[in-house]
Amino acid sequence: MAKVRVPRHAKAARFFLGPFGRVVVALVMLLGIGGLALFTHQYVKYARLIEEKFRGGPFTSTSKIFAAPLSVGVGDRIGVGEIVARLRGSGYGEARGNRMGWYHLRPNAIEIFPGPDSYFAQEAGVIKFSEDRISGIVSLQDNTDRPIYQLEPELITNLSDRNRQKRRLVRFADIPKVLIEAVTSAEDKRFFHHAGFDPIRIIKAAFVDIRERRNAMGASTLSMQLAREFFLSPERGWKRKIPEALITLQLEQKLSKEQIFECYANQIPLGRRGTFDIHGFGEGAQAFFGKDFRQLNLPEAATIAGLIQGPSLFNPYRHPDRMKKRRNVVLLMMRQNGYISEKEYAQSIEAPLTIAAGAMESSEAPYFVDLVNDELQNRLQDHDFQTSSYRVYTTLDLNLQHAASEAVQMGMKSVDEQLKRQRRHRNKTFTEAQCALVALDAKTGEIKALIGGRNYGVSQLNRVLAKRQPGSIFKPFVYAAALNTAVTGASKVLTPISTVLDERTTFWFDNKPYEPGNFQDKYYGPVTYRQALAKSMNIPTVKIAEMVGYDVVVDLAKSAGMNLDIRPTPSVALGAYEVMPIEMAGAYTVFANQGVYTKPSWISLVRAQDGKKIFENKLESRPVLDPRVTYLMVELMQEVMRSGTAVAVRGRGFSPPAAAKTGTSHDGWFAGFTSELLCIVWVGFDDNRDLKLEGAHSALPIWTEFMKRALEYREYRNVRQFRAPDGIVSVQIDPLSGKLATAACPGARAEVFIGGTQPLESCPLHGGAQQGVTYAAGWETSAAAEESPKLKAPASVARSRAPRSSVSKANAVPPASEPGKPKEKQGFWRRALGVFR
Repeated sequence: MAKVRVPRHAKAARFFLGPFGRVVVALVMLLGIGGLALFTHQYVKYARLIEEKFRGGPFTSTSKIFAAPLSVGVGDRIGVGEIVARLRGSGYGEARGNRMGWYHLRPNAIEIFPGPDSYFAQEAGVIKFSEDRISGIVSLQDNTDRPIYQLEPELITNLSDRNRQKRRLVRFADIPKVLIEAVTSAEDKRFFHHAGFDPIRIIKAAFVDIRERRNAMGASTLSMQLAREFFLSPERGWKRKIPEALITLQLEQKLSKEQIFECYANQIPLGRRGTFDIHGFGEGAQAFFGKDFRQLNLPEAATIAGLIQGPSLFNPYRHPDRMKKRRNVVLLMMRQNGYISEKEYAQSIEAPLTIAAGAMESSEAPYFVDLVNDELQNRLQDHDFQTSSYRVYTTLDLNLQHAASEAVQMGMKSVDEQLKRQRRHRNKTFTEAQCALVALDAKTGEIKALIGGRNYGVSQLNRVLAKRQPGSIFKPFVYAAALNTAVTGASKVLTPISTVLDERTTFWFDNKPYEPGNFQDKYYGPVTYRQALAKSMNIPTVKIAEMVGYDVVVDLAKSAGMNLDIRPTPSVALGAYEVMPIEMAGAYTVFANQGVYTKPSWISLVRAQDGKKIFENKLESRPVLDPRVTYLMVELMQEVMRSGTAVAVRGRGFSPPAAAKTGTSHDGWFAGFTSELLCIVWVGFDDNRDLKLEGAHSALPIWTEFMKRALEYREYRNVRQFRAPDGIVSVQIDPLSGKLATAACPGARAEVFIGGTQPLESCPLHGGAQQGVTYAAGWETSAAAEESPKLKAPASVARSRAPRSSVSKANAVPPASEPGKPKEKQGFWRRALGVFR
């Protein structure tokens, strides 16, 4: 056996050939093998983890909630850019293979092609433009003109997952170039050229950290950030670096750069809005700018890119100055990288930080989305909407939702100012009052706009579902029950000119006294039903309810959709029993829809991922009042706006025909409608403290601002006069005697009745021949007469063709003149005239 001679000066060789050296070599080999095995194990582990993550898609699928389709018509003021933005917001693209649909731009025109996943099976069409107006619509199916074209419902939001994370998935092909350049400039400018690690950035970061003696510069690439966000905890430290590196290697090996950036664009956290964590550029653009991410301009793209470094540190709502400085740093990096010119850089750094105030509130309608979510859970309990890609189509009109958000913001500022002037709040901090608004189509019950509070981020309590005393907006149901005596065959028939004595009164019920009072403790003596409702008098209303029966009033309220907790007591007449604003909105459809109650709805259709319908809403309605009674009530509520407590609506610039009622309890209310839209507004404190502001000063301004904005949109601007149904008659009445006016009667006015209940005798107070004829709706054939909003009687003299036998003697009681001063302040001549009554 040969022996190896080791020179004496070869100490290293002698060491490793010796017993101790051999042990060291063996340990090193064992450590190397163990390290290699561990590396292999971890590498395989994270490879499987990544494969599992991407097998079913890297992001949790959640259901999408869409608004109602938008109709556009010839003559509408809308440009091609806005149409494109709406189509993109609905999921359309320019690629023909897009399943939702695609579009093609032509000079002054756009071709629209709905896809297999479209909401409706609508033919393709061309919309033509001229000076930002639609000049023509042509069907591509038969090449014929169309007056209206429906656009795909726009996405409101994705339902949040169970971690309350919100994101809108985007594709790399759709990410605007300016946003890609802004993000890579801020976070990883060599992203598209390195293999997951940037050696130059690592060396530079180490040098900066040593120089600054702190962790001043990060060295993570976009791939490393994605590895951390997808698979690892947020804690920093060396223990995280090894798995981060392994996952980065796997991502770079399995995905293309475009796929990595797309995942990054959908995953990166951008802070919080309200109670939700915002993830990804799609959701970030909507949350902070109220727009689709494809519409971001240069400063906005730089803002999104700047948020990545520190979403809380640079929160634009809390630290706008800090965010602007960070944005400008990103713009400087883009300039240094050659992505923008010196001129673009100079213009962008001077641009204001245009964060959309309340963008998430108005565009995502969070209270409405909560209502939708609750309905899905109640109706479709077997379906998981938080982890499956259902498409939920709702009734929401985004234009009206924006209008509602603006009206509430404006109106509540006025409420705040009025509350601060109250003695109890002077120089004191107090909780802000809250607001709820429900707007719906009375014919279909579809909710078009909904506000459940001032700020969803501060409070998620949906006040459209909170029970509160409705106050005087309940009174129309008392008067409707009274006027309904004309069709129920009651022994005493009541009409708009029936009178009741307004004076201090104690009502006894169950051997207990009930002593309501009028507003400001004013009383007007004998008043007509029209006057009592217009001025919202309390004593007459309770007397009328007592006369027709409290149980009759309650039965009417319940048949109009109000809850079962309402009881037949004297206080029911003044709205003392609690109801929800959404219930009152439904109840008022009876008046706005010719006596038919329509149940409010907010989901129209639900489809599974394969397009199969799993739910379709069906209209729920029932007749509650005779259309003739309803018309009388509409006339009385129009009087509320002409001369009563809602007269301020006209002073605020709202002129179309409308009917309404104010309400004041602990809260302020306003309920009103046109021929096209019904809206209920509530204002009050969450703890039920007395607002001490009448509805005319709190809720009315919000209603008015909202309805004025609604008139800007084609669906709601063509407001018509309320048309009388068959069987309604109108006669000229003398306001002092309550009889048919003669030519000598001063101040004669038209009054409406159900045929057969109008007075037939002429006024005996002023002499002269009868002034006019009875006009009966449905009997005259003149087109002009049918369109007459006030049913004015012709000048010639004629007798009514209504049957005389149906007139009740109760209606011959002479009404009082228009109330102006309290009873105790009546003058000599008014008292003298009273002798003849």
